[in-house]
Amino acid sequence: MALMDAKEYDPRPAEKRRKIIATAVVVVIAVLVYLYITRYDSEKKVINNFFQAIEQKDFDKAYGIYEGDPDWKQHPEKYASYSANQFKMDWGPQGEYGVITSHRVDCALEPPKKEFAAPSGVVIVVIINNRAEPRSMWVEKKSKTVSDSPVPVACHGAQ
Repeated sequence: MALMDAKEYDPRPAEKRRKIIATAVVVVIAVLVYLYITRYDSEKKVINNFFQAIEQKDFDKAYGIYEGDPDWKQHPEKYASYSANQFKMDWGPQGEYGVITSHRVDCALEPPKKEFAAPSGVVIVVIINNRAEPRSMWVEKKSKTVSDSPVPVACHGAQ
């Protein structure tokens, strides 16, 4: 084969390779954006389930969610430091919010790094009964237990 007999350059394989690489990059970026946006969805779901149980006046279920133990009635002594009765006083009609009829998750975020080196939970900011003052709740990442947030956090448009 002589030099003059060489095949003519075909740009199609190079174009196809560029398209495949560009598509792969776009897909990876889309997946990363999706994962970033939904990173706290499981903690938001815990808070939504918690408040839905309270709104339905199912305080036993809400207490189980709060403690991260749906079978808490099998061993109530385990939760003697914050009993179901105290929980009902705090979250029931005589509690700070009165009868809770609505809630809305305003945002979810990790606490400020300056206060927590390695946070074990997520702060979920909730609007209860359409009040102007939101409530910061804490959801542990592993156990999904709920408590008041150790730090008050304002959303400022964060999700």
